[in-house]
Order: sequence, then structure tokens, then C-alpha cells
Amino acid sequence: MTAQDSHSSSTTKGLLLVGGAALTWSFGGTIARFLHVGDSWTVVFWRSVFATLFLLGYMIVRHGISGTITHFRAMGWPGVAVGVCFAIASTAFVVALAHTTVANILLMQAGAPLFAALITYLLFGEYISRGTWIAIAAVILGVAIMVSQSFTGEVSLIGDGLALLITIAFSIATVVARRHNNVEMVPAVCLGVMIAAAFSGSMASQFIVSTIDFGWLVLFGAVNLGFGLAIFITGARMVPAALAALISTLEPVLAPIWVWLIHGEIPTITTIIGGSVVFLALLGHVLMQLAPARNADRKPAV
Repeated sequence: MTAQDSHSSSTTKGLLLVGGAALTWSFGGTIARFLHVGDSWTVVFWRSVFATLFLLGYMIVRHGISGTITHFRAMGWPGVAVGVCFAIASTAFVVALAHTTVANILLMQAGAPLFAALITYLLFGEYISRGTWIAIAAVILGVAIMVSQSFTGEVSLIGDGLALLITIAFSIATVVARRHNNVEMVPAVCLGVMIAAAFSGSMASQFIVSTIDFGWLVLFGAVNLGFGLAIFITGARMVPAALAALISTLEPVLAPIWVWLIHGEIPTITTIIGGSVVFLALLGHVLMQLAPARNADRKPAV
């Protein structure tokens, strides 16, 4: 296998992992609707705890206990930065919901690919193709259409500021993971959910939940958050940061579909139109990214 073939294979694998993470995360709203827990901080606490347990178990199975400890020590400041960013993003999301609308948060998060592209371009001089910029613009437009009926016209400095913080933190984490792709980042996201668990635990008014809710929280934490983070941070090391952030915007597109199919909540026409714009933009861009690999495979041997 040539270096070009290896790079194409790595890019394809990275795209599939990041896309799988977006698919996994998209079930979050559906799972949350099954929960009947009064305190949102309690939900965040248990979700973070089960995500931590999953990620620790995942690393122990792969590397053993001593190997897991070694990976935690080896992640250095890049790993700590990624962990802190994910802790900030997950915690700020809960607080932001109390001050602004989900629509505002989703629209702000749609800007993550733009922030990731700007960071990599301004700080590292990484080339961003015209196709990527067009796809980013199309995704922002599509999400804006999706949430257009939810805008109230009211601006919350705290809520929208936190929504912006979520987007910036996620973008920085994606960029750092890409720039330090030689560092194992699963320990980093594990550190992030540990921090989130500690903070939300200090804010929670109660910890006791029903048996049914406990089961849903296991799924919400271990699979939706823990597994999603593990495959995202692994895939984000293999593709450009802007592209990884771009693919992750599949989450708000797929989420209404699962809620509709499972809970019977019919999406609005603007959600369908906006989601279609985002999906087509992402599909077209991914096919463009994979085209060079397919063309290379078709070249005759010399």
C-alpha cells in the first residue's frame, strides 16, 4: 500500500467514525424524552458518570489497566485542553438551555465548522478548499431554515454567550485533536466527562432516580455520550478539523427524524427543508472528498 492509499484509507475511516458519532449523538433528544427527572443537573451527573465508566472500560479492554494509566499520562497538555473543552461544552449546554432557546443553540453550533476552519487557517495556515467553505455556508443556511420558526426575537446575553462558548470549545477540541493526531485522545474526552460529572454533581439537588430512568441514563451516558465521544475523537484525528466539525452537524438533521419515528412528533416543513439542505450539502462534500480515493483506485498499474 502506497502512502497515498494509506492516507485515503485513513480519511475514509475518519469520515465514517465522525459520521457514526453524529448518528449516535442524534438519538440524544429521543432518549431524553423518555426521562422523567426533575433536575437537569441530575441528568448531566448520571450521564457523565456512565460515560466515564464506558470510556474507562473501553480503554482497559484495549490497553489494560497499566496501559490506560500510561495513556492518561502521555496525553499531555493537548489532551487536557481537549478534555477541558468538552467539559465546558457539555456543561454550558445545560446552563444555556435555561437562558435561551434550543433554536439559538443549534444555530450557533452550526457555526462550529466555520470556527474550526478559521482557527486552523489563521493559527496554522491550513488550506481550506472552496468546496469546504461553500459546504459550511450551506450548512449554516440549512440550520437557520430548520430553526427559523423557533426564534422569538429575544436576545439573552448569557444564553447566547454560552451557546457561542459551546461552539468555540467544540471547535478548539476538534482542531487540537487533529493537530496532535499522534496523541491518544480517548483519555482526554474521559477527563472531560469526569470534570462534567464533578461539576454537575456539585449542582444537583438530588441523585436518586427511578429504576426506569436509571436504565435510560445508562444508555444516555454510556452509548449516546461515551461511545459517541470515543468514535468522534478517534475519527477527528484522521480528517481536517473543519471537515470533522462539518460532518458532526448531521446530528441536528437526524435528531428530528428519530423523535418523529419514535415519539410521533412530526417535524415542521422548515425543519424538513433546512435538514434537506444540510444533508445534501454534507453528502455532496463527502462524495467530493472521497472522489480522489476512488479515482486513484481506478488508475491502471504501470
